[in-house]
Amino acid sequence: MAWTWRFEKSDGTETEPAVQPDEFSTQGDAESWIGEVWRELLDGGADQVTLLEDGTKIYGPMSLHG
Repeated sequence: MAWTWRFEKSDGTETEPAVQPDEFSTQGDAESWIGEVWRELLDGGADQVTLLEDGTKIYGPMSLHG
């Protein structure tokens, strides 16, 4: 299983992240990573993220704004 994030503008269009993520082996690893870098992602132009497991949406979009 691979856990990944999709990075989006507020209108849902996909955008390149300011920080390149890895593929994560667990949901917890993916969520820990987003918790560490969300400010950099927001500053880089992403407004929201969606968590995917093997390409299937798990949850999101989740806003990066406070």
